[in-house]
Amino acid sequence: MKKNKGEYGYIHSQKIKRTLITIVMFAIPITIFITGLIITKTRLNMFTFVAIMGCLPASRSATGLAMMLMQKPASEELHTRVESVRGKVTVLYDMVFTAYQKNVPVDCVAVSDTQVIGYVSSKKADIPFGENHIREILRSNGCKSAGVKLFRDEKPFLDQVKLMNKKISEDGKDSGTKAEYICEVLKAIVL
Repeated sequence: MKKNKGEYGYIHSQKIKRTLITIVMFAIPITIFITGLIITKTRLNMFTFVAIMGCLPASRSATGLAMMLMQKPASEELHTRVESVRGKVTVLYDMVFTAYQKNVPVDCVAVSDTQVIGYVSSKKADIPFGENHIREILRSNGCKSAGVKLFRDEKPFLDQVKLMNKKISEDGKDSGTKAEYICEVLKAIVL
């Protein structure tokens, strides 16, 4: 059930995981407060103070849960179509790139040594902002030569994945270590 960033189903698994963690984190201070109330017969005690302090990390967890609940995971149909054409191309799913200004949800990202492409199904996503943000992050992490392109239409994205796979197959190798490094950088800036 545990999914890592970039794996298909990551957003769905995070919604479940973060919901359970948030419930437990709120249950602990509530239990402490009720215990103090039963023992001392008043809410003016140290148990109340500890319970209030316990609500701080629980509230932080609830914020992370709210962010994850707003995200839409990649569809099963997209996953099937991408997996049928990807070949040796490294593919990441359920990527929500975060920046101070806004978030850019990208359903699927294909990575090679020289190229990062993504499919965005959200009509509200700011594609030029997302491309520039990813490009700047890659440049600041030493990947100056990697091109970045986000597609709103699925067919051109799949066609580009096929071309990436063809190029990798012609070279006779899997995605290189540079592609792995790019993937790690991308995973570091997503929810």
